[in-house]
Amino acid sequence: MNRIEKLIANMTLAEKTGQLTMTAAGYAVTGPVIAGDSTEAIKAGTIGNLLNLHGSAPIREMQRLAVEESRLKIPILFGLDVIHGHRTLFPVPLGETASFDPTAWELTAREAAAEAAADGLAMTFAPMVDVSRDPRWGRTVEGAGEDPWLSSLMAAAKVRGFQGHDLSRPDSVAATVKHFCAYGPVQAGREYASVDISERCLHEVHLPPFTAALEAGVVALMPAFTDLAGIPMTAHVPLLRGWLREKQGFAGVVVSDYNAIGELIKHGVAADLTEAAVLALKAGIDIDMMADAYRRGLPEALSRGLVTLDEIDTAVRRVLTLKERLGLFDDPYRRGAAPEPPSAVASRRQVARDVARRSIVMLKNASNVLPLPASIRRLAVIGPLADAQAEMRGAWAAAGEVEGHVTVLAGLRAALPQTELLYEEGVAIDSDERDHIQAAVAIDSDERDHIQAAVAINRDERDHIQAAVAICERSEAILLCLGEAAGMSGEAASRADPIIPACQRRLAQAVLECAAARGKQVSVVVFCGRPLIIPWLIERAHSVLIAWFLGSEAGNAVADVLTGRVSPSGRTPISWPRTVGQVPVFFGQRPTGRPADLKDHFTSKYLDVANEPLFPFGHGLTYGRFRYSNLRTSAPTLSEHDTLEIRVDIANEGERAAEETAFLFVRDRVASVTRPLELRGFAKIGLQSGATGTVTLRLAGADLRFLDATLQSVFEPGEVELLVGPCADRQQLLTTQVRLVA
Repeated sequence: MNRIEKLIANMTLAEKTGQLTMTAAGYAVTGPVIAGDSTEAIKAGTIGNLLNLHGSAPIREMQRLAVEESRLKIPILFGLDVIHGHRTLFPVPLGETASFDPTAWELTAREAAAEAAADGLAMTFAPMVDVSRDPRWGRTVEGAGEDPWLSSLMAAAKVRGFQGHDLSRPDSVAATVKHFCAYGPVQAGREYASVDISERCLHEVHLPPFTAALEAGVVALMPAFTDLAGIPMTAHVPLLRGWLREKQGFAGVVVSDYNAIGELIKHGVAADLTEAAVLALKAGIDIDMMADAYRRGLPEALSRGLVTLDEIDTAVRRVLTLKERLGLFDDPYRRGAAPEPPSAVASRRQVARDVARRSIVMLKNASNVLPLPASIRRLAVIGPLADAQAEMRGAWAAAGEVEGHVTVLAGLRAALPQTELLYEEGVAIDSDERDHIQAAVAIDSDERDHIQAAVAINRDERDHIQAAVAICERSEAILLCLGEAAGMSGEAASRADPIIPACQRRLAQAVLECAAARGKQVSVVVFCGRPLIIPWLIERAHSVLIAWFLGSEAGNAVADVLTGRVSPSGRTPISWPRTVGQVPVFFGQRPTGRPADLKDHFTSKYLDVANEPLFPFGHGLTYGRFRYSNLRTSAPTLSEHDTLEIRVDIANEGERAAEETAFLFVRDRVASVTRPLELRGFAKIGLQSGATGTVTLRLAGADLRFLDATLQSVFEPGEVELLVGPCADRQQLLTTQVRLVA
């Protein structure tokens, strides 16, 4: 009998449910504390897993209680949301995806794992691989955007990075792929709302990234809070047991989201915590995070015959197996045993800077306003995001402290030591006039007092905007730093109208008007965790960079791009709408029998806005100017078991060296079911000014399989379009075709 079976045979029911329980930890003046329980529970073996505790010293102390003072000496599993870095923060996932560099995605996960493990952690609740086609949904920031194929690449890269080649190594952590499944298409983009999509959409769009994570060897999975067509994912037997366990053969740990088992009561499928625990266990949930449903509900369920001891033991076995694979039984203190050397931290910061600058997307650059000339003597830096250290971190900052994060102003000071930087915040990130009046009303019930308070605040805003305009008049060029606060994206941060806050728009309009009157150029850096509705800004600004939230090295990365130290090379992994009324808008829409035709009223279009997004998937400018030509294939046919090479020549006709990203899309024009445009490859090429090179893309025949009317995977012979170019805008794509053969 092996170690795990001996433990299970010797465990009490309370110790077993303890291994199935994950409880949050926090900090008090006296040190680490355990939410809803005491450290005595760890000694008693009735808490087996902790989240939200970090730091090698407190983690070591909690681990000591478990392995030295409990009866069975079973180590604790410590987990934390290490989403885009731990102490050193990299770009938020949506922003990092814009680099279109799987090697970088894996590298940042590897670095985050090493840093988190050095802090004592053994598990991260990442990657999030939910496909998002609705920028109203706040968690868009955590994923890879709108495309399932791209999200699958990201999923596999992050799993490899977090877990490494040996999960027991002291610098590896268990990855938890989430949120299973179809969390992104919540109704109206509203967090935690219901989901109701077709089976085809489920299998073609939302399951593939999870398949990729499983194939990469992910050891844990987290179900979504939401229901799918009436069945909460925490209790979804067909998907968790049927698809995940039986069809995919997943033997790892399934951990609930925060209090999700308890929320089965509010979903209306369980009457009490005992029923909720039964539903979750039978669906295959191994670890109950924060509901305390298993400790409180399973003993009663067992006594009533609602669950069996074998079902409980099966879940315990999976949890203990994960702990064994992590090496916790052999050495529970291996993670956090020694601090990282300063050289490792310094190297990680350089990685953060490099990935951050490659994640920046340039949406517009009229008349080559950027890069800023080296000779510039006086630059106005304006806006609430210009010197906002905390906001550079973005959502899910984990253990990333505010101190040490580089702002745009700090980055420009280092990059332009000979330039005088004139700085004005102008306005707060979000201080709408209505909020001022409501605040005044709350403070005093006298009407004159609230009117005076509102007027005073508005007067204060006008004064700051006027100060910003004044430095515009004295400068040679203007840089506006606008966008969201970090907390305006992420979990529970849905926005019905994802725009730049009104106070910032007032500031921007005043600056743009001043600049236009004096013939000065305005560049804008936008910080955000989702596409924002900014057609007015695109129209009036001379250049616009999307900086997402870039993490620890944000300011240095932005400065590198603004000054031309590097050419921008990021591409947006999600379409940017013209208006919220277009949402969801994405390139992979299926064709209609009545495609848009401005000459024909009865076609699929809006009366008041174009169908196309403001910026398509893959859009991003550089300091070069690229021309595509001579698209060709290595063969005219492709079988299911072969690989085709597609080549295209690219010339840099711009005045500066730059890197181009070429995308490969495919479209089966005649198939047994209607097919959308699909991404199937991308490749990068760096070219000096005036140089020409050739990009080679590879397409496997197996990648052209699709689901037929019965949702069975098929490979159908026939003609398939191959489209290659800089983005998903069909007018910019070169097209050829290949015949699929049996």
